[in-house]
Amino acid sequence: MSRTMKVAYLDAFSGISGDMTVGALLQLGVALEDLQGELAKLPLTGYELTQSVRHVSGIRATKFHVEVTAPLVERSFRAIAHMLRSSDLLAPVKETALRIFTLLAEAEGRVHGVMPGAVQFHEVGAVDSIVDIVGTAFGLRVLGIEKVYASALPMGQGFVSSRHGVLPIPAPATVELMKGVQVRLEDGGAELVTPTGAAIVAALAQQGTPPQLHITGVGYGAGERTLPDRPNLLRIMTGTQSEAVGEEKLLVLEANIDDLNPELYEHVMERLFAAGARDVCLLPMQMKKHRPGIMLWVLGEVATREQLSTIIFAETSTIGLRSYPVSRVALRRERREVVTPYGNVAVKFSYAPDGNVHVAPEYEECKQIAQTRNMPLKLVYEAALFAARHG
Repeated sequence: MSRTMKVAYLDAFSGISGDMTVGALLQLGVALEDLQGELAKLPLTGYELTQSVRHVSGIRATKFHVEVTAPLVERSFRAIAHMLRSSDLLAPVKETALRIFTLLAEAEGRVHGVMPGAVQFHEVGAVDSIVDIVGTAFGLRVLGIEKVYASALPMGQGFVSSRHGVLPIPAPATVELMKGVQVRLEDGGAELVTPTGAAIVAALAQQGTPPQLHITGVGYGAGERTLPDRPNLLRIMTGTQSEAVGEEKLLVLEANIDDLNPELYEHVMERLFAAGARDVCLLPMQMKKHRPGIMLWVLGEVATREQLSTIIFAETSTIGLRSYPVSRVALRRERREVVTPYGNVAVKFSYAPDGNVHVAPEYEECKQIAQTRNMPLKLVYEAALFAARHG
């Protein structure tokens, strides 16, 4: 079996930054007005968004501008995560933005020797960086992108000024984020990959051999500076890709825990998902001496074993892990938006070999509509099911 999915390829021949990414997504068809509407769900003020056409080496590109009209506000990762979690952002947008910021916080924490929650963001804590990250997550959601690929990144060389003083290029946080990512060292004479751009690639993209895809769209996002040796552009190509659906080799990690504060499990699960876990479950169980406990069950790719294990040992009280390989067979799936009397809702369609189609509206989107309209959630859910089955 196979399925067709929509993918994006980040062709970062001149590096990547947050504003270049959003600019390319705008040129691919994301409406600035829609982005402004999504960002209005965050308690952010003192900024204005605009876009303009810029020709670079004869190539028509989109320059995304965030004009900050209020003094810089430094925010901790804890404050940014709370802002995102408590917002009314679309669920996929919220999840993606949290994943990007989590990796940023972990990288900064390793550089400065502090825990991720205590990291104080300076440059990336400003309004424009929050806008860039949420804007990237929103743009990929609007375009229906299911998988992201990226080229090798040119890291540049030299020095750059920051709130911490003069830093080498690539910046220390960028280097931390690029662990496991293909890069080209000393390619370029300036900072070509910003920490925000590095976090976008680390959180969302696969690397390696460029994917085979049928190109359906191309967008160019312009950077701020003029580079002497290359056009300062990020090119994003979108297209469709056929993916075989069948047996998949994965890994399960398990830990029995009876002495961890239950309030901490939400944070543990968020970190595991941000690190690439396919699924995370908490299963109640009866342990020795009749103690109630929890089995932490994590499903992931074999390549993520070390990273997931490190998070479990760091964030929980367990002193041992069980692991074993498993096989998974997946149905062909696709995600589409349907129109209901209450608004558009994303619906997941799964296709069984016997011809049956399973339909599942996105719960978080239905919940958000129900809360906004002050109406029963089940009515929104049923309307989405009806539209999916009869649309």
